[in-house]
Amino acid sequence: MSDPTGPGAESAKVSVRESVFQTLKARLMDHDLEPGTKLSIDGLARELDVSQTPIREALARCESEGLVVRRPNAGYLVAPLLDRAALDDLYDVRLLLEPPAAARAARYATADEVAAMRGSLEQMMSPLLGDTYEAYRGFAELDALFHNAIAEASRSPLIADTLRRFRAHTHGYRLYFRHGIATHAADEHRAVLDAIRRQDPSSAATAMTAHLEASRSRLMSAYEA
Repeated sequence: MSDPTGPGAESAKVSVRESVFQTLKARLMDHDLEPGTKLSIDGLARELDVSQTPIREALARCESEGLVVRRPNAGYLVAPLLDRAALDDLYDVRLLLEPPAAARAARYATADEVAAMRGSLEQMMSPLLGDTYEAYRGFAELDALFHNAIAEASRSPLIADTLRRFRAHTHGYRLYFRHGIATHAADEHRAVLDAIRRQDPSSAATAMTAHLEASRSRLMSAYEA
């Protein structure tokens, strides 16, 4: 008889928790759960046929990513989307931090760090099938990984920690995603990486600035849809 408390049981629990989290996150990213919607832990547990524990854990993770908010005496609500002014503010701050981070990465990145950035970029070029979160989840995660890797290679813990706290990629992809974004972003990332690989701080900062400005322009089109 198998041990219900053994490694296999623990692995199954982790799998359920991760599945519940990814299912809930996909619904939030795809607007299946609209901003402002009150989330019922009991209702979600019944809907997904799981206990309340993985639902609570998934909601806590979603809160840490800025997808839901917790209100006293109200429980969890779906977080609002960024408005135009907030998106502008977000990119203004990114433009203050990420070009200098790219310049510093061009000075300090190790060969292993550059190789890791290149690996993320190559995976980003995989074809996307559809406009749902599930279709582009891998790209979104690699996009965040690429930017985070540059921040880490800058050797500035303050910059790296600040950018992680912004959760900029989650907010951006939740706001807007269409075919073509992946190709444009990957091409822009390649220009940043090429400058870092050449140890050219000025070109790295310029390429990152161009990427962020283009990204802001693409996301702003969400308000014109």
